Amino acid sequence: MPTVPASQAAALALACVLAAPAFAQTADAPRGDPEAGRQKNAACIGCHGIADYKSSFPEVYRVPRIGGQSAGYIASALHAYKKGERRHPTMRGVAQSLSDQDILDLAALYSEQK
Repeated sequence: MPTVPASQAAALALACVLAAPAFAQTADAPRGDPEAGRQKNAACIGCHGIADYKSSFPEVYRVPRIGGQSAGYIASALHAYKKGERRHPTMRGVAQSLSDQDILDLAALYSEQK
């Protein structure tokens, strides 16, 4: 098994420590409502609710399963799509239609799934 140079390992460890707060939920942070997320899920479930689903736009790719991911991660990803930091055109279009509360609700819904 190849070894990782100490400088790369240290950089990776630092990146993980710095990124952790972005995905953490604090007691005073706004929270999503999974039940409200179920009401807003129509645009998501068509792709993310099908096991091993593959999409063909803009190219053929496997749609990731997001159920069970942390709410913070899902919310961060949706905000990144909304801002254009993540570039998948379908996800960007969906995310741009979501309010901040919609994002929290959908993140809460998918984070409770297994």
